[in-house]
Amino acid sequence: MILISKKVLIVEDNPSVLRATSYILEKEGYEVLTAQNGLEGLKKAKENSPDLLILDVMLPGIDGFEICHRLRGEPQTANLPIVMFSAKGQESDKAMGMKMGADDYLTKPVDRIVLLDKVADLLAARK
Repeated sequence: MILISKKVLIVEDNPSVLRATSYILEKEGYEVLTAQNGLEGLKKAKENSPDLLILDVMLPGIDGFEICHRLRGEPQTANLPIVMFSAKGQESDKAMGMKMGADDYLTKPVDRIVLLDKVADLLAARK
């Protein structure tokens, strides 16, 4: 039996957060794609058909809320599991993320186990 690794796209403009998150996921066997701004993230989400998207809220260019909203409006990415990932931990920020179509909202810094559990849960629910 061949295991196909799941593809996760991380859109994050902070290089150290991007490296740390990528490392956690790659160590668990996920294939990780990265983007450091909103436009690059949108493009990669459409071109690479990731299985899940981890999306920072505060990004240069287009913010994570707008990216989430746009992806939900496209037939090819409408059902893509999206985890908003932000230092903005106010309830209003979480509510906005969910309103824009996110499947979940994690506040940075996130615990490694919490991140891995959330990713696994959303990927399992997608099957």
